[in-house]
Amino acid sequence: MLNIDLHCHSNISDGVLPPADVVARAAANGVHALALTDHDDVAGLAAACTAAKAAGLTLIPGVEISVTWSGQTVHIVGLRIDPAHPELAAGLNGIRLGRLERAQRMGADLARSGIDGAYEGAYDYAVNKEMVGRTHFARWLVAQGHVPNMRSAFRRFLTRGNPGYVEHEWTTLENAVRWIRASGGMAVIAHPGRYAFKPRELHLLLDAFRTLGGEGIEVITGSHHPSEYGKFADLARAFGLKASRGADFHAPGEGVDIGQLPALPHYCRPVWQGWPELELQFPHSPD
Repeated sequence: MLNIDLHCHSNISDGVLPPADVVARAAANGVHALALTDHDDVAGLAAACTAAKAAGLTLIPGVEISVTWSGQTVHIVGLRIDPAHPELAAGLNGIRLGRLERAQRMGADLARSGIDGAYEGAYDYAVNKEMVGRTHFARWLVAQGHVPNMRSAFRRFLTRGNPGYVEHEWTTLENAVRWIRASGGMAVIAHPGRYAFKPRELHLLLDAFRTLGGEGIEVITGSHHPSEYGKFADLARAFGLKASRGADFHAPGEGVDIGQLPALPHYCRPVWQGWPELELQFPHSPD
């Protein structure tokens, strides 16, 4: 069985490791094919591609796009994209322009709760200054002793109803899917178990996504509890979507490591089925 991980982050967005180090870690963990899917930015793909060729690993160019749907933030992963496609590049640039303003409002909200210096602290943690996000704030909160770990940071701060959370309008689901498809890629709903949708709302999201041309859904992911794998495998089958697998790796010691997830359920159709770059490199390996 191929070890395929289609969701991870470098320090181009909210990961800790540079793109080449992410690839090296994946290779050391026995990953055969890896998608680098930084939030709203593709600047790490060139370095990751060079490192992947040296490591004998197949790199899948990817991105994770921030979307607002039904009043909630949803993430759409694009796989096998052309990072230079002008429509995709322009769309991602527009999203990044709003990130810094959002981060400033997050810092101000934390200051009103008695936590000063959060924006400056998060800004220092971000290697890519266009991409200051909640994870950078969470790392700063841990380092300053406000919370013991990242999980507590998101439980007490930065989430809806808690200090540091601010409403923000991302791009639309329609835009995200269109940009991905225009660049030759495949659109996949990231970690659906993380969204606070009731079953009917989730079904409406999946139906809208499929109608727009979305093709996949993450079934096995570091953001899902193992008890949820079967639920999302069944939803993939019910809505005619292919199944994806990805650790959503950000940093060593934070969540699941790259390539360390179980295989997809046997009845799922993998998103990578029929990808020529895998068939050429691994002609005798089953999905």
